[in-house]
Amino acid sequence: MAQRSPGLGVDFGTSNTAAGYMQDGQPHLIQLAPGQTTMPTTFFFDYEARRTLMGEPANHALIDGIEGRFMRALKRVLGTSLMHERRQILNERVTFVDIIARFLAQVKTRAEAETGKTFDSVLSGRPVVFHGAGDPREAAAEADLRACYLAAGFREVAFMPEPQAAAIASGALAEQGSIGLIVDVGGGTSDFSLFRSDGNGVAILANHGVRIGGTDFDRAISIDHVMPHFGKGTELRKAMGPGSSPTPNAIFNDLATWEKIPFLYTPQNRRLAAEMVRLAHEPDKLSRLATVLDDELGHDLSFAVERGKIAANAGDRASILLDQVEPGLAVPLSAEALAESLARHADALAEAAQETLKLADLDVARVQKVVYVGGSSLMSMVSQVMRQQFPQAVHSFSEVFTAVADGLAIAAADPAMSQAG
Repeated sequence: MAQRSPGLGVDFGTSNTAAGYMQDGQPHLIQLAPGQTTMPTTFFFDYEARRTLMGEPANHALIDGIEGRFMRALKRVLGTSLMHERRQILNERVTFVDIIARFLAQVKTRAEAETGKTFDSVLSGRPVVFHGAGDPREAAAEADLRACYLAAGFREVAFMPEPQAAAIASGALAEQGSIGLIVDVGGGTSDFSLFRSDGNGVAILANHGVRIGGTDFDRAISIDHVMPHFGKGTELRKAMGPGSSPTPNAIFNDLATWEKIPFLYTPQNRRLAAEMVRLAHEPDKLSRLATVLDDELGHDLSFAVERGKIAANAGDRASILLDQVEPGLAVPLSAEALAESLARHADALAEAAQETLKLADLDVARVQKVVYVGGSSLMSMVSQVMRQQFPQAVHSFSEVFTAVADGLAIAAADPAMSQAG
């Protein structure tokens, strides 16, 4: 019988990616960059050097102001028509399947270089839902992700819900038969797994998820606090005749949405911004919007929002610094204002946790431990909501960034857990 090739577990995330395999009975994470076991899921297409950068080099290229195109949060495009549209990037016409495949091929290459092994099979994490329960794009999203892995050079591809992988990594709880809840809030989705500890590890009782993550938190903050400084909510004089009309919301909504920013820099949108400046009652604000479009600063704005969010979450009196658009421009963001902007997302997370309990037919008192994973689970709003929902449980934040990759590595090595679909 042919020996089964080793399996690689890959946590391909909206914001960051990690990969691992089993070594000496323990999950071992690959160094995707020197000294780093996680890699930003980002891309930069350098127009002058005609090269594609990924991860931290892509982030640095954006910060350094190199001329090119930056992309982030492409995982949220899975299952949409955008995945298969061909677009001219550098010297070729490519789809997002091609772009993501090249990123995953880098992960595969680095794993094989570090280990000296060939990884033909991959166990990929996936959100419990990409878009929503019953959404017709669900099957298409998984098919798109499978196509990316196959194009990256993997021959066998299987999937596991990300919170289920984190539950496996958590191992047995203190007492056999005890019940835990994984709360996995990442960049694009929030997933929940209820699990019971047994003699062989964990048994999954229910999985549930919603399309809410850190990029949605950023979007809410940007729309509430940043976009008004670029003209959102202001009035435009009518081109002919008396009266005014509000500025159109669509361009501001897209500018606040990570995955839509690369598509904003069109001649049509630049002409629209110039016309709005001409007709604006507050032209200084619309001039900032025109500057963002002309100089392609949308991602700079989003990173500034993200930094302000993190600072406000720490309890600091934070500001969103926008001096790349206008010297001295800063938007205050208090912890109270942050909580107000995220209130509807907090309500949605509470409802999702309750729905997970319903799916498992469990009373809240049965949950003894809540385990947080995913970078956005570090938002205080998340733990506050979950402590309200599960006041008797122990709340744990160990291995927030790597639990999913650890669990995928464990499962990828076990044929009973990992079956190629």
